[in-house]
Order: sequence, then C-alpha cells, then structure tokens
Amino acid sequence: MRNLVLGIGITAIFVLAALVSFVWTPYDDAALNIANKLKSPSAAHWFGTDQLGRDILSMIMVGARTSIAVALVAVGIGMGLGVPLGLTAAAWRGSILDELIMRSNDLIFAFPSLLIAIMITAVWGPSAVNAIIAIGIFNIPVFARVTRGAALSLWTRDYILAARVAGKGGARISVEHILPNVLNLLIVQGTIQFSLGILAEAALSYVGLGAQPPTPSWGRMLAESQTLFMLAPHITLFPGFAILLTVLGLNLAGDGLRDLIDPKLRKVAR
Repeated sequence: MRNLVLGIGITAIFVLAALVSFVWTPYDDAALNIANKLKSPSAAHWFGTDQLGRDILSMIMVGARTSIAVALVAVGIGMGLGVPLGLTAAAWRGSILDELIMRSNDLIFAFPSLLIAIMITAVWGPSAVNAIIAIGIFNIPVFARVTRGAALSLWTRDYILAARVAGKGGARISVEHILPNVLNLLIVQGTIQFSLGILAEAALSYVGLGAQPPTPSWGRMLAESQTLFMLAPHITLFPGFAILLTVLGLNLAGDGLRDLIDPKLRKVAR
C-alpha cells in the first residue's frame, strides 16, 4: 500500500504539471532570450534556463504533456489490439489461429520499438504520431501474451464449463466471463507499460525520432544539453530527473496495484 500511495503521489505531480501547462506556464516555453542563456536556478527561473534562454521549468511542464500523451495513446493502442488477440488465442487454444496469433507476436517482439520507429520514420518521417505508432505496435504482443496466459488458467474453471453447457460460444464467454476476471491484471500491466512508454518516448526523442521542434520533449532536452553538462549541469539534470521520477512513480504504482490485487502477494507481504 505504501508503494501505491507514493507512486500515485509522484505520478499525480507530473500529471498535474501537464494539465496546468495547457493554461499556464511560468514563461512561454518557446520564447528565446539569448541574453539570459544558461542561467542557474534562481527565484526568477526555478530550474534555470537553457542554451537559448528558454525557461527549463516551463519546457518540462509542456514536455510532460507530450510524454504522457504519447505513452497513454501508445498503451491504449497496445491494449485495444493486444487484449482481443490474447482472448481469441486463449479461446481457440491449440488451433491454427492460436499459433498464427502467437507466432505473429513473436515476430513483433523480434523488433524493438526503436527499430520499429526507425522503419516507420524512414517512410513517413519523424514525429510524435509515428512514435506513438511504434510504441503502440510494440505493446500489442505484450498485452496479447499477458491476456492469453491469464485467460488459459480460467478456461478450466467450473463456471466457464457451466457457461459452455448453457450454450455460450467462445467469443461470448471471453467477453462476459474471461475479460472481467483478467481486467485487474491488465490494469497493472497497463501501468507498467505506461512507464515504459514514457521511457521509450524519451529515447525516441533523444535520437530525433519523437516530437519535433518547437514542441518540448524531455528526451530531446537531454540530447540538446549533453554537450553543455560540465558548463551548466542543471539543463541536463532537471529533464533527466523528470524522466526518472515519472517512471519511478508509475513503477511504484504498478507494484502497489499488483500487491493490492493479488491475494497471494498480500499474504506474503504480511
């Protein structure tokens, strides 16, 4: 429970910063002020300014909006496509359809999200939308595997056998009986994939494949500031800490949810 509360608290700070950035930031995140460049943190600029005189706190607030939106939509794509595939594979376990779905998932797993992003951007160019597609594609087999594994253990339960005797088909049983019983597990997995999505978005932006200027991105902020670390370390540290704390908060929340939902883990914790 402590991990859950701490994780939700950390995550809420960044979500709140992202929401507030829609209506207010301390400074215009795109405003350049070369005369004010590389200023250390102060009362005027809490996180200092970068090499172009932009306020780092304002950029981190807007960057939170970008990272959270990309990761959230990507996880939604992965869950929206992966869960039905996993339920279908479990319902027709051992069939050609099951083999086709799972071997296709293995094929996607062979290509990391960064490599998928490179292939996509080679065709359509780098952008936040293409980063979403790349991360979303990589999430599909994750949710498909988790769903199938959890569903397989339920197909032998007595209430499932009773539903089959009542004349319900595989698709109806999957939706009415299997999905509600694996939903808690999927929520926990979604939280974990959300944190990995933020990390992946930062990595893609770092190599120039994510959100493009002038849209702020934590990964690109790191890439642009790395050569100035010895001169002005704050322009690297603050975006790095933003990524670290967000991922940490989501992982703690995921662990807390898992402990709360899984009775076996609660028993061990005691």
